Amino acid sequence: MAAYCQVTQTGPQFGHKVSHAQNKTKRRFDPNIQKKTYFVPSLGRKVTLTLSVKGIKTIDVRGIDSVISEMVSRGQKI
Repeated sequence: MAAYCQVTQTGPQFGHKVSHAQNKTKRRFDPNIQKKTYFVPSLGRKVTLTLSVKGIKTIDVRGIDSVISEMVSRGQKI
């Protein structure tokens, strides 16, 4: 599963792991991705999304219908 949130469109970020001796090695910061299933009344079916925790909180605040309509207007397949 790719580390990508469908709502916030956040993906992995890259940086350095820095040791006490200041040695820098490449590393990857992955967002906290969860699979969640929501019932969408406007579509009349369940939708499974891969979301970051910030995306889950966004759905809790704005509602699933609002978020899904924004995703469809972006041209994202659901």
